[in-house]
Amino acid sequence: MNRSELVAALADRAEVTRKDADAVLAAFADVVGDIVSKGDEKVTIPGFPGEPINIPAGYSVKVSAGSKLKESAKGK
Repeated sequence: MNRSELVAALADRAEVTRKDADAVLAAFADVVGDIVSKGDEKVTIPGFPGEPINIPAGYSVKVSAGSKLKESAKGK
């Protein structure tokens, strides 16, 4: 799922415009980037697995950090 698809899914699920969903996603990315760049806090998102989960064979979960988050983690 790319950013456009995520924005569309968020807009549909939250029943808001794509413009509003994109603004919230951008703000979220900025906030997480700020926290990560400080290096002394972790980001915990309720509803995301905090415990190990069983994933059926043949399936996997992948979360990739974008370039902005990677730069924040480096303190740039």
